[in-house]
Amino acid sequence: MKKILVIDDEEWLRDMVKIALVDRGYNVIEADNGATGIEVARKELPDLILCDVRMERVDGYLTLATLHNEPATASIPFILMTGMADTAGMRHGMELGADDYLPKPFTIDGLYAAVDARLKKAKTTREEAEKKLADLRDNISLMLPHEMRTPLNGIIGFAELLHTGADTMSPQEVAEMGQGIYESGRRLERLIENFLVYVQLEIAAADPVKATEMRGKQAADAARIMADKLDMIAEQANRANDLVLELASIPVPMSGENLSKLAEELVQNALKFSKPGTPVRVSLSESAGGVELVVNDRGRGISPEQIARIGAYMQFDRKSQEQQGAGLGLIIAKRMTELHDGTLTITSDADRGTTVTVKIPRSA
Repeated sequence: MKKILVIDDEEWLRDMVKIALVDRGYNVIEADNGATGIEVARKELPDLILCDVRMERVDGYLTLATLHNEPATASIPFILMTGMADTAGMRHGMELGADDYLPKPFTIDGLYAAVDARLKKAKTTREEAEKKLADLRDNISLMLPHEMRTPLNGIIGFAELLHTGADTMSPQEVAEMGQGIYESGRRLERLIENFLVYVQLEIAAADPVKATEMRGKQAADAARIMADKLDMIAEQANRANDLVLELASIPVPMSGENLSKLAEELVQNALKFSKPGTPVRVSLSESAGGVELVVNDRGRGISPEQIARIGAYMQFDRKSQEQQGAGLGLIIAKRMTELHDGTLTITSDADRGTTVTVKIPRSA
């Protein structure tokens, strides 16, 4: 049974709403002012709150703002009830996080419609969140053990062979095992680095001061920074001849470190999902009000459903296609772009390639 909290300083209205909602099958709890309503909400954690706007001392707006600033109550659907059907008041309520407005006087049918709609939307949102969590759990359980153990197994295995049998090995064999340890170590290093970068981006997204500081940086020598990093990546992938750079000598409103990481993740993906001998094109140019970075490949492409599901630890067709990495590359690029007030869009055709376009605005 869904629990609904009704906050209103008029007893007759609370009684009317309670009778109507109980008759509908809801469990109704009451509060006769905003201060009491806040305490009841904290204790009872209702599924929905109906709250009057005009109340003494703690009005509906302050009640809403207080509850939406607390993690335990922030996600509770909140409907404001008011006789002040003015646009400014409605806008203010919505800006504070109200889910709906129920103008007084309202009919029983109007009350039912508002309550049912909010609860249905909350149920849908919760189900979507649960599905995403399940997908995340599945991807982590499938990916993380493999991604952590594979390079560790290589490092430990080669090191053990060197420890126990180096005196019987040729210099070439020792060098090959050393190369194996190096490559496994680099793979593990990249995995750990991406985890740390992703965490740092999420921390910055939750801290306005850090986000503002990040947006205040600029890479004056963007073309050189990108070229140095991308040439090295292509060389390591044995794809140096496939990389085509068209980089304008323009400043980018992003730190050189972040720009290098953004370009690295996009190009790593392009190289990973396209065949040797096919071009990976990277362009940097001026755009209306900012700069535009475009990475294009001729790989297997990404479906619209996969594009919509881009998120942390999400890899595509992991069960049917061998991949390295934690599925963090695209989400790192996306979050980094968003933290700079930019946009990242992906267009793709099956077996014809993918184009990722990043637009970063310049500060006003």
